[in-house]
Amino acid sequence: MLNATWIETFTVLAEEGHFTRAAERLNMTQPGVSQQLRKLERQLGQKLIAQDGKSFTLTDAGETVRDLGLSRRAEEKTLRDEITREDPNVGELRIACSGSFALLLYPRAIDLMRDAPKLAIHVEAAPQDRVLEGVLDGRFDLGVVSEEPRHPRIDAQHIGQEELCLVLPKGRGQTVGFDDLENLGLVAHPDVYRYANELFSLNFPMAFTGSDRLRLRTYVNQIGQIPGPVAEGLGYTLLPRSGLATFPFADRVEVARLPLPRYQQLWSISRRNLTPSARLKRIKAFVKELATTLD
Repeated sequence: MLNATWIETFTVLAEEGHFTRAAERLNMTQPGVSQQLRKLERQLGQKLIAQDGKSFTLTDAGETVRDLGLSRRAEEKTLRDEITREDPNVGELRIACSGSFALLLYPRAIDLMRDAPKLAIHVEAAPQDRVLEGVLDGRFDLGVVSEEPRHPRIDAQHIGQEELCLVLPKGRGQTVGFDDLENLGLVAHPDVYRYANELFSLNFPMAFTGSDRLRLRTYVNQIGQIPGPVAEGLGYTLLPRSGLATFPFADRVEVARLPLPRYQQLWSISRRNLTPSARLKRIKAFVKELATTLD
């Protein structure tokens, strides 16, 4: 039987085309690489390289052995993937969602990884169109979006909803009029104008004339910092409820009661026609359970 270690050493040598670089990559000495090459050649009874000074080329036999090494690597990766597929606590999983949902999700993901040292969960905050694109091209295993994508290559599951919140400084009262908001001024962020058009057109139809006409107090684009100015009494803002879930000064803000609340629907999305791994099934269930806490 051919020695698997020697074959891998030779495959790296063939890829690098240089003994020193191959030795560095393998964490070996250059004489050690040469020794394993000679042993493999003796075992096969064939020369695998043709040397010309410090450089070399592969013989026909060498090309065949290199291809065998590459094939073995691919087979081993497939085997490892299959072995870990049915273990929910082993492997890597990539999730994309809105910044506000990421604030809620990531601390819980840390808890999962702490309990499962071989599980790696990567969370990326991204706009909805980028989440969809990333799931389609395989960059993300799972996405959370606020609109059903209705795409033929996407499986979408409705997992819950979250209120779009009008966030006020503490003590400003649970009910508020549009003039009160204008006096406070808006703490703006990239999504706030869309939220304002959705929420204010429902609740202040006579006074609200468009988000572009709201009085701006300040602007911040870091999702975790958005409630900060509100907590200091500098204005109001609009956020999904998940955006307040981990705010450390939640006792300094309050959510106004509006006659017509507005909710964002939440959907988990993944690629269709792919057999889900055990870890993906587990994280899908975990994300769905997390979404129910926002109802």
